[in-house]
Amino acid sequence: MTKSPAQALQDESAEWFASLEPVRPQDMVGLWRGRGHPSGHPLDGVLENLRWFGKRFHPDGRADALLFEGAPGRLVAVDPKVFPIRWAIRLAAFGRTSSAVNLFSHIRPRVRAKSTTASLENRMDRDVLTAAMVYDQQPITDMFRRISDTEIAGKMIVEGDPCRYYFRLEKVVD
Repeated sequence: MTKSPAQALQDESAEWFASLEPVRPQDMVGLWRGRGHPSGHPLDGVLENLRWFGKRFHPDGRADALLFEGAPGRLVAVDPKVFPIRWAIRLAAFGRTSSAVNLFSHIRPRVRAKSTTASLENRMDRDVLTAAMVYDQQPITDMFRRISDTEIAGKMIVEGDPCRYYFRLEKVVD
């Protein structure tokens, strides 16, 4: 049985991620710029289209799960609870359009997070203990592995969905 191109990319991404070293939660503290890692997931390209900046991890173990670029030089922490993940996946094709960019630019100020929206902790991933970000009000866990001292790989796991979204985070130096 021949794999679809999307499934082949998923398998390749899973092998790549599993080959990386674990990372400790305390090593994640700081601001990180994100970008997708093409993996055959429906969300490939959506976050970048909507001007996703990345994530911020605080020393107390809390996190801003979704940071977007607002006005020039300003980051906006968006509350993930206002975007049910299963709907976001179903509507992913729209998320890659210019209409989505326009719509999101208007609603982004109204969906600002009032505080942090996730927790950073250790979790097991394929028998490896590594840092993970657990969303407060979404069935999502982001697992992390180390690419280098300044770059981290992420794997978004949505409860009940076998498809994984992979991304990269690069440390922003103050």
